[in-house]
Amino acid sequence: MITSKLTSKAQTTIPQPVRAALHLVEGDEILYAIEGDRVVLSRVARDQSEDPFAAFSEWDSDADRRAYGGL
Repeated sequence: MITSKLTSKAQTTIPQPVRAALHLVEGDEILYAIEGDRVVLSRVARDQSEDPFAAFSEWDSDADRRAYGGL
């Protein structure tokens, strides 16, 4: 079982094993489905046609964001 704590501002960190299982990266949207007394967390599928930078994914690494983030 994986857990996380809720802050005073009603925020939580999604644990790394959950992020890895859902292939979550910075900027992804998360879908919450309430099913009775449970909540199912899913990654919202992003439509590549809506992302003007989708063609440049080969330059979308952590190193690239660090190197070019301030430009």
